[in-house]
Amino acid sequence: MSPASQPRAESEPSFDARLARLEAIVAELENEKIPLETAIERYQEGVSHLKSCRAILDGYQKRVEQLSADAEGGTTPYAGDPDAEPEAERKKLP
Repeated sequence: MSPASQPRAESEPSFDARLARLEAIVAELENEKIPLETAIERYQEGVSHLKSCRAILDGYQKRVEQLSADAEGGTTPYAGDPDAEPEAERKKLP
């Protein structure tokens, strides 16, 4: 199951919360004079948030692609539908 389709644990931050924290970390690293050790810790935290954001986005992208494919494919008759066109006829349609 992809990260985007898995239910989030209550303690797990949302995508938006992770992104906001990542932006705050970047701003802190760019604008503040912080000790090297602290900077490394923030950088490590930022990398972790970046990875999780990318994973979530990948999951959302796959969901959108699947939904788009489903929408483009239209409906498919159920097996044994007496009103359905034969498979060969459906493939001829543009």
